[in-house]
Amino acid sequence: MAENSERDTDRWVDGLLKEANIVLEAEKSTIKEIQDALRTASKNGTGNIGKPEYIGVVKDFIIVIEDKRDISMHEKDNELGVISLEVQDVKDYAVNGALFYAKHLVKNTSYKKVIAIGVSGNAKRHKITPIYVEDTEPYTRLDDVESFISFNDFNIDDYYRKVILEEDLTEKELKEILKDAADLHEDLRVYGSLGTREKPIVVSGILLALDEIDKGGFSLSSLTGDTVKTDGQKIFEAIEAKFARNPIKPEKKKDKVLLQFSIFKTNEVLNSINVDLGKTPLKYYAEFLYENVYKSIKYTSSSEDYLGRFYSEFMSYGGGDGQNLGIVLTPKHITDLFCDLANLKTDSVVLDPCCGTAGFLVAAMHHMLKLTDDETIQRHIRQQQLHGIELEDYMFTIAVTNMILRGDGKSNIESADFFSKKAGELQLKGANVGMINPPYSLAKKKKNASLYEICFIEHMLDSLVVGGIGIAIVPQSSMTGKTKEEQAVKENILKHHTLEGVITLNKDTFYGVGVIPCIAVFTAGIPHSENKECKFINFENDGFKIAPHVGLIETEKAVDKKQHLLDVWFDRIEADTKFCVKTTIEATDEWLHSFYYFNDEIPTDADFEKTVGNYLSFEFSMIMQGRQYLFEDEDE
Repeated sequence: MAENSERDTDRWVDGLLKEANIVLEAEKSTIKEIQDALRTASKNGTGNIGKPEYIGVVKDFIIVIEDKRDISMHEKDNELGVISLEVQDVKDYAVNGALFYAKHLVKNTSYKKVIAIGVSGNAKRHKITPIYVEDTEPYTRLDDVESFISFNDFNIDDYYRKVILEEDLTEKELKEILKDAADLHEDLRVYGSLGTREKPIVVSGILLALDEIDKGGFSLSSLTGDTVKTDGQKIFEAIEAKFARNPIKPEKKKDKVLLQFSIFKTNEVLNSINVDLGKTPLKYYAEFLYENVYKSIKYTSSSEDYLGRFYSEFMSYGGGDGQNLGIVLTPKHITDLFCDLANLKTDSVVLDPCCGTAGFLVAAMHHMLKLTDDETIQRHIRQQQLHGIELEDYMFTIAVTNMILRGDGKSNIESADFFSKKAGELQLKGANVGMINPPYSLAKKKKNASLYEICFIEHMLDSLVVGGIGIAIVPQSSMTGKTKEEQAVKENILKHHTLEGVITLNKDTFYGVGVIPCIAVFTAGIPHSENKECKFINFENDGFKIAPHVGLIETEKAVDKKQHLLDVWFDRIEADTKFCVKTTIEATDEWLHSFYYFNDEIPTDADFEKTVGNYLSFEFSMIMQGRQYLFEDEDE
């Protein structure tokens, strides 16, 4: 293996591999043809045995890793900018050594895809550079990563397609969803003359009816446009049957939902055969939803909130009232991140007191169910461990639909004003995880200081059991506490709860909304100690980008960026202060990375040259502008 001075690096790399759930061997391979190839892979070029730091196979890829203790020994290129394969450079540099082994393995085994990884440094300061090697190409240099998570059994195929083949699968997938949403929005408007709030209700109700197909209680062929028993009546009866199989308590809650769905019985346009369609709009919508949405929800194990996605798109196409109400729906990658930050267990009890379309609850259910194969535990998770509250009637209906379609078995979502519920009563639910994306800017819109986002956070924390984890995504301004009312709430929170840290997010997380968000994490019921060190993380570079006509999409770097964030958050690795600042706090502080960060790095010669160059460019620009103004004056 490496020399004694590099043992710490070896141990750190070993830890990264275990964390990514990748099993590689040290200095050898039990796979015969790889071990045979290594017998002639000496870096000295003598034809003797070679011993890479780590080697193994993930799917049909060989992974080979070389590491060095010092970052200065990371990589050496020749005068042409190509990674040097001179004997001494192969021995001395991590990337060069990894590439040497990769090329030897491609040549001497039946494996034709090898990912060589050069690693240097330690947990706090390091470089991890992957190189792709195959038999028909010299090599492909890939972007540096922060972890090995992209190369495990679960992620490596996506990494290969997105990074090496450069297929933008996520954008393609998202474009299809957006196209479906756009088409459906237009059809709901043209053929059904439906308003902004009516569209998601119709979609929700049809999806519930479609879920009765397997039980024999509904069929698409039954929608004939009959004027005696209309298509809407048949859909409504299928919804009632669905609720009979999934009893919603109390009865008034079921009645409230059914009242929203009464549009199926009362809307004549929806129930009349459309000349252009040759069928009722309801049948047309049901067929579309069955093929494009229902199958995705029913037969795909995903934390994607499809109903929320469609609702959000309806709002944007219709110039709807979502944003006017302060409703900003949470993207899937954020709901998933909440679940990871909460470190959900099979016995976690989750409360979302402003649940909207139930995106957090869908994600939490998905994450928790993956942790066990025990059907009894899974049933308990669905029926007893997911709780939501939603004020808006039509959003409440969407949320209930969403959870029933996901098989929650009970739908523990209340139609209520969160602030009307006493914290002591909510604590009886036993929730030890709180997730919230509260309505934004309600305090300004309604001129009510008790509706600041920070007030929603405080009430959520008060509603959790002692030691519970409360996580909120809010505008960054909520963490600065500009008004005296917000400052008072921040101070009161610290008297009763502990701030664990705040993560500054990509400014485009809520693309098109104009909100720059952050995630705040608290421990409920334990007063904040004055010696408590909180983490303030700058996660603006999260691996997501804006694609024209699509919006925010995931790039190939997102998985690795997220893993790095979680490693730092859970103290598995350290990070420099540009990424994470650990510090004690005051209530009067701005609880953001930008407030606590101080760049204490010593400038390099390159930094100096860049600064001088920028200054000279600026001076030259000013001189040229001055000349331009002078000539303009002379012309006048």
